[in-house]
Formats: sequence, C-alpha cells, structure tokens
Amino acid sequence: MNKLWVRFVLALIITLAAAVYQRATGPTYPLKGEIQFRDQSIEYKLTRSHGGETDQPVEIVLENKDVEGVLIYKKYKTNEHWTGMKMIRDGDNLKGYLPNQPPAGKLEYYLLLIDDNQLMTLPADRTVVTRFKGEVPDWVLTPHIFLMFLAMLFSSTAGLEALTRGKHIFKLTLWTSVFLFLGGMILGPVVQKFAFNEFWAGIPFGIDLTDNKTLIAMIAWILALWKSKNEKSGRYWVIAAAIVLLMIYSIPHSTLGSELNYETMQIESAN
Repeated sequence: MNKLWVRFVLALIITLAAAVYQRATGPTYPLKGEIQFRDQSIEYKLTRSHGGETDQPVEIVLENKDVEGVLIYKKYKTNEHWTGMKMIRDGDNLKGYLPNQPPAGKLEYYLLLIDDNQLMTLPADRTVVTRFKGEVPDWVLTPHIFLMFLAMLFSSTAGLEALTRGKHIFKLTLWTSVFLFLGGMILGPVVQKFAFNEFWAGIPFGIDLTDNKTLIAMIAWILALWKSKNEKSGRYWVIAAAIVLLMIYSIPHSTLGSELNYETMQIESAN
C-alpha cells in the first residue's frame, strides 16, 4: 500500500504539471506581455475567450492619463473593414468592449495607443484572436473538469503501477476508464453543446481536435482494460494507454477547436 501511495503522489505531480502546461499554452489562454510607451512600462493581459451573451471586455492598466486608446477589431478570416472604438478611461484603466458573437465566432483585434503625435499598437507585432462561446453552467463544467483531472491522475498512477509490476493494475485501469468515459464521453459533449451548440464535432462529423483526442484516449483505455484483464502482457497496454493520455494532455487546450465560418454561418473545425 505504501508503494501505491508513492506512485499516487508521483502521478499527482505529473497530472498537475500536464494540466498547467495544457491550459497555459492553449490558443484561448490570455495573451500576456509588456511594452514600453512614452517612458512607461505597460503590462497587458488580453483575453482570447469569452462566454455568455455579453460583450467581451478588453482592459489594460495605463496610469498616464494623457494616453488614449482605440480598440480596433474585425471578424476573423473575413475581408470586412476594421472597426475602431475609443476606449473609456476608468481611473488608471482603459476599457473597451468587443461586440458579442454567435457561438464559435471569432474576432481579431488589437489596441492603438495615442499620445500627442506618437502611436503604438498593442501587441506590437501581431493581432489577438478571441473566440466566443455560450455560457456553460457550473453544474456541468465543474464535474467535467474534475472527472478529467481524475482520469489523468489515475492514468498516471496506473502507468506507474504497470511499470513496477504492481498488484493494482486492473483496478486502476478500470477507474481510469470510468472517469474518462464519464468526464470525456458523457459530460464533454454536454459542455460542447452549451458552448458551441453541438454535442460532437470529431470523427466522423468533423476534425475537432478536442473531441478526437478524447476519442483516441478512450479507445486506448478500453483496449488496456480488456488486455489487462485477460492477458499477462496487459501491463504493456496500460503503459501505452497512459503515455497516449499524457501526450494528449500535452496538446494545448482548444487547439483546432470549433470555429464559426462567417460566410456559411456554419461551425467548422479551426485550421
């Protein structure tokens, strides 16, 4: 039992590291940076995702009240003209709002800072793309995240148990499969339905990477469960399934996710 707890602790470290990396590197994670403008250092955090039916706030801290800001945006992957909106000063902050879009709709935006005759774009060398989605209620989102976390935790524990020829390989494999099925295959589509108004955008209906990587992981763990129950070599299947899930968790969150095509007004997979 003591050895199992050691593996559990190691698995927890692996799971936390994978979760932090996945969230921090995804295309919907806020874009952070720092620029110099008029002898002032400006740190910014520009959001790249917004849920619900409200407009998306865009805000930066800028203490120099002589500096004005313009929020410039257009629909992503369209030929429409850029729209500019003067940002509102609220104390040390400049605030602007991007108009709400249908689920999976995206806007491309940047800020223009103005002081006398000096101009600077923020970010300096790129635009920011933000994706809109429907509001996902906590009663769905919280258990989904929790179950997916448990799936990764038990997957890593099962992989370590199989590596060391432990006695609990099948039980850990069973629990991993259950958590992954409930969190990924049951609650995952429900979250997707609330966010983007469709339950499944992976194979055979599309190439949504989030859905497809969940499907691949589920197949891997079903095979591992079957092999670990019936074959002596089953531990190798468990090790392989644990590696598959770890690799999947290493893929940035929301990569190649759902995206609204403004010409057809159909939701497609990003490319």
